[in-house]
Order: sequence, then structure tokens, then C-alpha cells
Amino acid sequence: MRRTETQEGRSVRLLRVGEQVRHILSELLARGDVHDDTLQSHLVSVTEVRMSPDLRHATVFVKPLLGQDEQAVLKALRQNTAFLQREVAHRVRMKYAARLKFIIDESFDESSHIDRILRSDKVAQDLGEE
Repeated sequence: MRRTETQEGRSVRLLRVGEQVRHILSELLARGDVHDDTLQSHLVSVTEVRMSPDLRHATVFVKPLLGQDEQAVLKALRQNTAFLQREVAHRVRMKYAARLKFIIDESFDESSHIDRILRSDKVAQDLGEE
């Protein structure tokens, strides 16, 4: 008998697995398990992991502390992808090891930009008229 899953059930599973992967990667980076000078000299936050519906691909959003040396950190993560994928595969019980794709998380920059716009004189003037 095949178990039928709702769209919501799948999304909860994707979120749960993504969060597991995020915790594992965060722990590996925080403990300095990745033997890379760039990664050991920068604090890197893993802000989110989005899993593909088949759980074979994981998009990993990262942000170095204070946004310093983003491209160097991204390059170091990409050079160490095989090691990180292997470690995640050992710790997360899944049928297939997820392929990791690292991307800089721009959401902090976007929220700062929106905040600056909302605090600008022009917007304050418009809000004052209401």
C-alpha cells in the first residue's frame, strides 16, 4: 500500500530536512572541521537551506559575518563542497546524498535597503500627510 502525501506533508518534510542540513553545515563551519584557511578565518552563518522536492539538491544560503570577503568565502565553500556533501550525507539519513549549492544570502542587504527607504525624508513626508 502506497502512502499518499499531501503538498503540505511534502513541504514540512522539505523544511525539516533543510533545517537538519543547515544545522550540520553550521556545526561543521563553527567547529572548524573544514580545513580551509579562508573558512577558518571567517565566521560564516548558514541562514537557510532550501531542498528540492526530490531532496537531491540543497541550495545553501550563507552570509559571512559583517558581509566581509563574501566572494572569497563563497569560493572556499565551493572548493570544499565535496567534503561538506560527504559529511551531510553521513549525518542525514536519506536515500541519496544531496548536492549542495552555495549562494550568498542577500536578504539582509534587501531588508537594510527597505529600512533605509522607509526612514528617508521623502517617505516620512508622505506618511506625515495621512
